[in-house]
Amino acid sequence: MDKTLLKGLQVLEQVVSASEPVKSAHIATELGLMKSNAHRVLKTLEFAGYIVQDPNTKEFTSSLKLWEMGSQIVNRLDLRKCASVPLHDLAHETGEAVHLSVLDGTEVIYIDKIDSPQPVGAYTRTGGRAPAYCVATGKALLSELTDEALTPILKKLVKHSNLTITDPKVLRADLIETRKRGYSINRGEWREAVWGLAAVIRDSRNDPIAAVGVSGPDFRLSEPERTEVLGEAVRRYAATISRGLGNRGPFAS
Repeated sequence: MDKTLLKGLQVLEQVVSASEPVKSAHIATELGLMKSNAHRVLKTLEFAGYIVQDPNTKEFTSSLKLWEMGSQIVNRLDLRKCASVPLHDLAHETGEAVHLSVLDGTEVIYIDKIDSPQPVGAYTRTGGRAPAYCVATGKALLSELTDEALTPILKKLVKHSNLTITDPKVLRADLIETRKRGYSINRGEWREAVWGLAAVIRDSRNDPIAAVGVSGPDFRLSEPERTEVLGEAVRRYAATISRGLGNRGPFAS
């Protein structure tokens, strides 16, 4: 057990649960700590952005960082609930594997999935990760980033298959086309024989928060007419999930 980490969490909980701003002496008394130890932990939490100190009163209160983190968790729970029926409908309609993903830095996390009933399909696991620039759900979400947020990602493009896009200019052009088209296409860029298509899900503020996609072997998805049909399907179901989250913007119209 990491006692230092445990002490920090106890101090943080004490600040959060307090009905009013507190001083380090109060925290020390409540938790049976040396005043110097309590003050050091509080300053560390302040440095990390979890609490703030009033420069005049020297009292500490919790910051909005915890609220932001908690909101992300709640959004994901709401997202999975709202997406459940559309995901199954999409899987039934397409006969392909279906994924629900969120962006986490330079990677996507698969927070839900439905396997394909086909004897040959694409394999992923809930909780699994993949480089965002290599997979359809990731490319859909990257297409929504600002140039400032996208630039550092474009500097670290590692080849994962012979078809991985590692040229920043080519990937940027691909993402621009993705946004215009309304859905992304992964042409074997993560696993060479696996294609995927995905579209962005937006919340009630019209912010992109996740992506829904389908994936399968290239021999089933790469035929142009099939690709277009699947692309329109993921875009349609992304809009359905967005409406379930309260989106009323042009994306969900």
